[in-house]
Amino acid sequence: MYWTLELASKLEDAPWPATKEELIDYAIRSGAPLEVIENLQEIEDEGEIYESIEDIWPDYPSKEDFFFDEEEY
Repeated sequence: MYWTLELASKLEDAPWPATKEELIDYAIRSGAPLEVIENLQEIEDEGEIYESIEDIWPDYPSKEDFFFDEEEY
């Protein structure tokens, strides 16, 4: 399983919170690339409810990761 920003962005409008099955259904209905569906299918899950993409991909970059702070430099 691998995630990229492009693949993860296909789940931004998903109906959070959601189960694995709901996310797969959303990805299929929204026409997401096959890689997104395959990644979701690979999640080992025991009926968990996911609150956001960060629950699926813990290293998902936040907006702060892209924010340039002039005071740091």
